Amino acid sequence: MKKVISTVLRLYIGLFVCAIGIVMTINADLGLSPWDTFHQGLSNLTGLTIGKVYILLGIFIVILDTIMGERVGWGTLSNMIFLGVFIDILMLNDLIPKFEDFLPSLLMMLIGLLILGFGIFLYVSVGLGSGPRDGLMIALTKKTKKPVALIKASIESIALLAGYFLGGSIGIGTLIMAVGGGLFTQLAFKIVGFNVEEIEHRFVDDDIKMLLNKFKKNKTEEGLSEEDEVKEDL
Repeated sequence: MKKVISTVLRLYIGLFVCAIGIVMTINADLGLSPWDTFHQGLSNLTGLTIGKVYILLGIFIVILDTIMGERVGWGTLSNMIFLGVFIDILMLNDLIPKFEDFLPSLLMMLIGLLILGFGIFLYVSVGLGSGPRDGLMIALTKKTKKPVALIKASIESIALLAGYFLGGSIGIGTLIMAVGGGLFTQLAFKIVGFNVEEIEHRFVDDDIKMLLNKFKKNKTEEGLSEEDEVKEDL
């Protein structure tokens, strides 16, 4: 039980840290990452908060991932829902500051990228699956047999273009995040000594199978106990 509680806490702390990093890059107002440009564009179009857009788009992408055969973990589902909730909490309550000058804004964006990297480490390291958007990249890579870099660039280019036409914010920060976002995540992983390839993920279907097997085992044991009681009576 202690291990389960520790895992769940680490998962949600990681998602909250991710939300802090994302909101810092948004509030820097120097241009958004490709995905966040799309999220902001959809927010402008629908009138929904960016957090709600995260959730609704996440649901759609998880369904798409599942159709393409990508397995879903509890971390995937938690990312889909709670990352958007945490972003709304931070943004609607103005918990992350904004700066007028360029240098403080740039510094906040860079720190936000590093914080996002630490958040990814925290929630991915529990081994409960990756986020919906990363799952889409993995699923398309498997389906097309194309390099990950090409698939990632293609997805983000489409998201960026769509976001731009929907009124999403593009600027020097967009270029910095597109080029350096992965480097900051890699730096965060290096600081904590985390190797993502060593993580073995547990998926939702694993737990469903485990519960079904446990239920069948209990039923079998109950049946054997009843047989033994009948034999004793005879």
